[in-house]
Amino acid sequence: MKNNLNDEQLATAIFVVNKHAKTATDNKYLYELKRLAIEKMIATGKAKKLGLHFVKNPRLSQQQSSVLVQCADYFFHLLPKKEDFKSLPHLGDLDDTYRNPQRRMSLNSAKQLLSSYTGLHHTIISKKPTSHSPSANKRNVSSKRSFTFGSSYLD
Repeated sequence: MKNNLNDEQLATAIFVVNKHAKTATDNKYLYELKRLAIEKMIATGKAKKLGLHFVKNPRLSQQQSSVLVQCADYFFHLLPKKEDFKSLPHLGDLDDTYRNPQRRMSLNSAKQLLSSYTGLHHTIISKKPTSHSPSANKRNVSSKRSFTFGSSYLD
């Protein structure tokens, strides 16, 4: 039974990471974490590929497909590989009426669980300040305004 609980925890963590990745400004790490976790679950037999779906909003108006994967009682989509087109059945359009179960887990807990499961860790790269940074603009603006505005209205 512990194995099923573990699979459910992993699937819930993938669900939370995927949900946050859709609205995150820097979502590359989150999507990579999702992809690696699902691929590892497939490799260990904890998840399975069911078939291909048409993508609802394809890029450049070209028809695209994605792979439907079942992890515990969740369903996710991944980008297909060449062998997926040969080995998986095409299921047609996505069923808009189905929704994954709503379970709660914090994003930090989900990321920690998946990063320990996959071995992928997020490294933060600090950016060098550019000349167009807001603090540089404040210095330039204040140096240009050396005069003071006197108002008789406030006196």
